[in-house]
Amino acid sequence: MNISRENSGELDLCIKITVAQSDYAEKVVKQLKDYQHKATVPGFRKGMAPMGLIQRMYKSAVTADVVQNLLGESLYKYIDDEKLDIIGSPLSNEEKTGTVDFAKDGEYTFYFDAALMPAVNIEWEKIDTKLCSIKVTAKEIDSQIEDITNRFGLFETPETVGENDHVYGKAVELAKDGSEKDGGMSTFCSFSLADMKDPEVVALFKDKKVDDKITFSPAKAFTAAQIEKSFHMDAAAAKKFKSEVSFTLSGCSRITPAELNEDLFEKVFPGEGIKSADKFRKAISKQIEKANDEQCQILFCNQVRKQLLDNFTASIPEAFLKRWIVSRGEKDVTAEKVESEWADKYLPALKWEILDGALNKIQSIEPTQNEIVDYIKDILRRNDIRKEGEDDSQVETRLEQAARSIAKDRNNIQQVIDKLTIDKTFVLFKEKINPEVEKVTAKEFGERCK
Repeated sequence: MNISRENSGELDLCIKITVAQSDYAEKVVKQLKDYQHKATVPGFRKGMAPMGLIQRMYKSAVTADVVQNLLGESLYKYIDDEKLDIIGSPLSNEEKTGTVDFAKDGEYTFYFDAALMPAVNIEWEKIDTKLCSIKVTAKEIDSQIEDITNRFGLFETPETVGENDHVYGKAVELAKDGSEKDGGMSTFCSFSLADMKDPEVVALFKDKKVDDKITFSPAKAFTAAQIEKSFHMDAAAAKKFKSEVSFTLSGCSRITPAELNEDLFEKVFPGEGIKSADKFRKAISKQIEKANDEQCQILFCNQVRKQLLDNFTASIPEAFLKRWIVSRGEKDVTAEKVESEWADKYLPALKWEILDGALNKIQSIEPTQNEIVDYIKDILRRNDIRKEGEDDSQVETRLEQAARSIAKDRNNIQQVIDKLTIDKTFVLFKEKINPEVEKVTAKEFGERCK
């Protein structure tokens, strides 16, 4: 077998593979003998058909199959041996190859088009993205503590409604005369009286029981955003909704917040030995800060990536890549569709792929299987309950086996892969850029994320 290549452009190349008869003849003979032993041919007992007949029936197809397998193996071995950094996959050049007659023994020549990965010069000095750091306010800490005390609080379903209870039931839109509006809103909904902005409306609900009816104006009680969420409307309809509704109470629930004591501190931060409300607040602050930092890192990475894309100047083998995209056989992807969507869809995606390849050459940003397993194992460990009689090594073995089993299905752990990729990308970007850290409020950060 003889393999050679020639460049047909800056990045385009053509690989020529010549398959000699000696490369495939022995394998063809062996496969035909297998066919002879297994074939059932009319007029002959099974396995007794003469080889000449078997050859006339199967030789052309067997030769094609053997040669195609040799081509695949040889082509990719050649790419590996020559250390060719290609983009996409090689494509058969049918025009140069022409029609191959596998019925005739002899030498076969095939041509494959391929393209090299563009060389990307990353100019880190042109990146001027700042790294945000969100200030943690006392109000955020208070809000988080309120959520925690409610989460660990006492849940009740009282017979009568209290002023801060959560109520649920059916709401029906009323016409101006107080009757049910034809074609009006009718939905099962739930909401908290604590969210109501008008105390007069809250008073309508107080001390009510199951099946009692309350007539009120949602526009008077809630913001448009709350109406959208509670009454299952779209945003435009919620803003315009001014009707009164008849609400039939199906029930209510009440949460008595847990006390701020050592028992609660241990439940929220097990094993950290928090004994005072002050230290609990500090721990909550660190928790919020960690979550904020993760969001800031994601924004930073996205902004750097956008700048890298904006600064992308590498040549791209467009003609080859358009052919390659169509060759993948995705549903409804035609040459015409690729051409029309090239600039807006396909080219940006390919630039991302090329940039990721360039970044991985600097420092790997793709998580390894062991990193994925370790991350999953840490999650399992935080929620694990040791079985009776287990020692530390047995726990580690069990967690390791469980983590590896979960990690086998890449589709189910895409969030883990994305998280680890962002973490590794952030480390690389921070090292290369050494960004200025800018303190911002949560509101300011939200605006930058839009």
